[in-house]
Amino acid sequence: MSRPRKISVVIDSHPTSLSLEPEFWDAFVDFCKKDGTRLADGLAAIDHERDGGLSGAVRLWVLKRLRDQAR
Repeated sequence: MSRPRKISVVIDSHPTSLSLEPEFWDAFVDFCKKDGTRLADGLAAIDHERDGGLSGAVRLWVLKRLRDQAR
């Protein structure tokens, strides 16, 4: 797995950043495209539901989607 890279985003008019490995970011982007969801909207949805840090929340979201897809 590659080293995390810092990604700067704006969520609900609030600038923030997250650090994700390219594999997780690419999977997130692919799922957003598949769902017809803008990246900012997908991140906002995760941000509103998260319990911990945003980076970890995105990783868990991607993991859940991959598990659901495997079933």
